[in-house]
Amino acid sequence: MDFFTAQEHARRKTWHLVVLLVLAVLVLVAVTTLAVAIALQLMSSTEQTGFSVQEVRSALSFQLVAAVAVGVLAVVVLGGLFKQRQLSGGGRVVAEALGGREINLTTLDPDERRILNVVEEMAIASGTPVPSVYIVEDEGINAFAAGHQTSDAVIGITRGTIRNLTREELQGVVAHEFSHILYGDMRLNIRLVSVLHGILLIGLLGGTLLRSMPYRRAGGSKRDNSAAVIFGLGAALMVIGYAGTFFGNLIKSAVSRQREYLADASAVQFTRNPYGIGNALVKIGAHSQGSYLKAPQAAEFSHLFFGQGIKLRFARMMATHPPLKERVQRVMPDWDGRFESRFPPQETDHEAPSSVDSGNGSGSGNGSGDDNDNDSGDGNEDRSVATLSKTTLAAVLTATSAQTAINTIGQPSQRHLAQARATLNALPERIKAAAHEPYTARALIYALLLSDEPSVREQQLDALQQIALPETYRALVDLGPEVLTLDVGLRLPLVEVALPAVKALSAEQAQHFRLCMERLISADGHTSLFEWALYQLLLNHLGEKGRRLSHLKLSELQQECQRLLSVLAAAGQDSPEEISAALNAAEGELPFSLSALDDVSDMRALSFAVERLRRVKPLQKPVLLQAMARCIEHSGHIRPAEAELFRVIADILGCPMPPLLSDER
Repeated sequence: MDFFTAQEHARRKTWHLVVLLVLAVLVLVAVTTLAVAIALQLMSSTEQTGFSVQEVRSALSFQLVAAVAVGVLAVVVLGGLFKQRQLSGGGRVVAEALGGREINLTTLDPDERRILNVVEEMAIASGTPVPSVYIVEDEGINAFAAGHQTSDAVIGITRGTIRNLTREELQGVVAHEFSHILYGDMRLNIRLVSVLHGILLIGLLGGTLLRSMPYRRAGGSKRDNSAAVIFGLGAALMVIGYAGTFFGNLIKSAVSRQREYLADASAVQFTRNPYGIGNALVKIGAHSQGSYLKAPQAAEFSHLFFGQGIKLRFARMMATHPPLKERVQRVMPDWDGRFESRFPPQETDHEAPSSVDSGNGSGSGNGSGDDNDNDSGDGNEDRSVATLSKTTLAAVLTATSAQTAINTIGQPSQRHLAQARATLNALPERIKAAAHEPYTARALIYALLLSDEPSVREQQLDALQQIALPETYRALVDLGPEVLTLDVGLRLPLVEVALPAVKALSAEQAQHFRLCMERLISADGHTSLFEWALYQLLLNHLGEKGRRLSHLKLSELQQECQRLLSVLAAAGQDSPEEISAALNAAEGELPFSLSALDDVSDMRALSFAVERLRRVKPLQKPVLLQAMARCIEHSGHIRPAEAELFRVIADILGCPMPPLLSDER
């Protein structure tokens, strides 16, 4: 399943959940109405009249049904909305509810350093922003991805996972979680939590009625049977609510099991190494605590985990994950069926095996390499990484590069992983360290916005000095010259690495950060395309661009497409004839004609166009991306700046794109 089909599938699954919720609520209304009618009959009955089924039938009036329906709907909907509101903060809310602690980006703990590096590599290889990483101090082997979208996603991982898995096994687990991020599973999972919470409130309401019974007995008379009636009604509501939750959990389990199989397969495709995720699953079966978590709220979020997070009474029926044996056999058909305890001593950074043969990207790593976990690797490894980095950054990008990038959205390959590792190693160590700290990370973003022209740069620095924090401004002055000399191909990865530090800013700090960027951009009275793209990218991942329904048809957005593609064509071409040729190439992919715009400098109009294009239906977005690719590749090669802009706009459109690769194998 490709990225766009998976996104559409997740969207349809959401509507299926809505239908199932409506059916569940209708059943709840019917059963609750019957329980209330019986309760009313019992309250009005006397020793002479007794209990009558006929009276119960007569009590089932339209008014009663309507009143109960409104009450049940109010409880379920308001309960679901309340839970949704609680989880609106994104993945960090889930991680903290499970007892997770965000890993400091400058940590010196070898376990935490290792997982941060693996996550960084996976994020850059897949074209997604680097998510924050949370560690759960639990010895079970488990992990999870949580959030509404890539901008608020987090990866959670237990201490036991990092300690017991090798680097290639960690890669398999993290690749599995990135599949959930890319395919829209996270949003579906959080909606499941909200829906089930709303249904569960019916049972909690019944429990509240039961807890009120001591007060009822103390104040009632001997002939008053209201206490017994309320007891019965409370018990009935508890049974109804928890029965609804039971069947809701069945739905949750069925949905989750299929998504786990897909994520396992995607992890193998990503890493090209079935033994990474396969051996991680084997170790869960061999571990004394398996994948179980001790967090009190583990049951509520059980469908988010890499492995079965809780022990179940009805294991096969209520399991949110397929049996371990089935999962292992699917990814490692040659497995002997034994869960053997093969836990190696904890790896040091220089011992971490590389599953990527960075020389050819084929995935047949020899296990003797190093990676960017360790800055003090042996000289041979440093030289090979340096050679790979230079080769990668100097590679010639062609039409095939853009096509491959589109085809691998949501399905990055090991070549992308190799390039991500090379890119991280190509970043100067001082710059990479600065990207992990909130003050200096902001300075790096400011430095990327500085003009190449000394006079304009002087204006920008003067404008920024008036409002920037002193320590951030000093860091900008210190790091700026080095950032200005960075290869164009390293600018976007640097932003991706810096995003976790920037996203850690408070609301007030984020607002000030945005103001400083705006001051830098407007200092010369002109907004360049790169400035616009970087600013929009950061707004997108700082949560300032809200979630939008993807419901528009591309055929309805001719003017928006014309605006975007005209800007792209003008950015990469030098003459009107070349711009027209680029637009003609793009037009072949679209259901309408295009013509060049006279003025492509209006960035406000471009922002409006892109905002509308973000709402295109998932299955129609590949058409737009193909048109963009044709626009930048028509000359036979793609400039690094064009490739960077192509990926940034794709990201803003909600299509995280892996790095463009050369045709070389």
